[in-house]
Amino acid sequence: MNSQSFANITISLPVFMVSLIVGIQPLPNQELAASECRLAKWNLPPLANNNKKLPVLISRQPITCCQEDISCLDQAIYDDKNDQIADKKALLQSIDYSLKYLQTQRAIKAYQKSEITRERVIQSLQRFRQLLIATKSAPELHAAIEKEFVFYQSVGRDRKGTVLFTAYYEPLYLASRQPTKEFRYPAYRYPPDLESWAKPHPTRLELEGADGLQSSKGKLKGLELFWFKDRLQPYMIQIQGSGRLKLTDGTQTTIGYAGNTAYNYRSLGRSLVDDGKLPLEGLTMPIILDYFRKYPQDLNIYIPRDQSFVFFQETHGQPAQGSISVPLTPERSIATDKSLMPPGALALIRAPFPYINKSNKMEYRVVSRYVLDQDTGGAIKGAGRVDYYLGTGDSPGERAGVTVSNGQLFYLLLKPQN
Repeated sequence: MNSQSFANITISLPVFMVSLIVGIQPLPNQELAASECRLAKWNLPPLANNNKKLPVLISRQPITCCQEDISCLDQAIYDDKNDQIADKKALLQSIDYSLKYLQTQRAIKAYQKSEITRERVIQSLQRFRQLLIATKSAPELHAAIEKEFVFYQSVGRDRKGTVLFTAYYEPLYLASRQPTKEFRYPAYRYPPDLESWAKPHPTRLELEGADGLQSSKGKLKGLELFWFKDRLQPYMIQIQGSGRLKLTDGTQTTIGYAGNTAYNYRSLGRSLVDDGKLPLEGLTMPIILDYFRKYPQDLNIYIPRDQSFVFFQETHGQPAQGSISVPLTPERSIATDKSLMPPGALALIRAPFPYINKSNKMEYRVVSRYVLDQDTGGAIKGAGRVDYYLGTGDSPGERAGVTVSNGQLFYLLLKPQN
């Protein structure tokens, strides 16, 4: 990225991830060209309404593409001209990351109580990888998958398969290794004695004070890792889980998640709505940004309301990593609730996502993407939530901030051998 891009980032407020925005309505399902290709075709059929606990994933036949419905195909894999979307090489790399994870003791333990076996996930990834290399077009790949794979659809939020999609990214900020009058707000390393801290853990307010500058008086003293100009910046990195830093000495580095205190995350947007500062209806990112530009002192009220606190470690330029300890791939990695979903597995997502067009304006397109389930998040709970990783920096941040839409989530597994 050029120096002008860095300058643009350092002089502006950071872009809010959609998890800071509550009450924004998901985009309506967009109608496709043919009536039989409307989004309803992708929904689960009505499920029996009884007292039995439903499985989270329901097996079903692959969804055949309708005529002229290109939204059911992952065309980005074969689009060599579009370098902003992860291509076949990136998808292959992401598959290899999952396969590497699935050989670990951690993966073996994670699948011990799962109805989906680790071996089946591995075999499915290996076969999909072969098909990905062998096929020359999106329709050819889709046809091969229809023939060999079973789709397991998430029941979603409504038992009809509706999943709410948001997105996240890796922020890029200017930072300093030393505190100065300009760089005052720290991000912190993992406390070596955190395991011995009495519970309930200290809250964010108790750890860093209302203004975020009181850490030297408590348990965070000496744990400062990097300093930032804007208080929102280290807080945003806590939400995103990692960050890429351009340092004042001209070098670059990265920081990644190392641990957290035992509290649930509470969004700024939720607090603002609860206090009547902003209306729930029509709440958007520009409105929230504008509010804090007008009332920066209110950060001292609303940031402390999020009692959770995240710690970091310097990762020296490594890519952002997911919860299964593999690098995240832009537009090919997702975060789900790992108490429900199979870690490292191959999935297909379909939903409206924002893209920046040639006129530098945001537009939404219904797309399908093959992805790997490689991460989780504090706000990603239940079968009806997916967070989509978009990459590093300004453009992914802008897109992540306006990603909020309903769609579907499918896991792809090889058909059982007779």
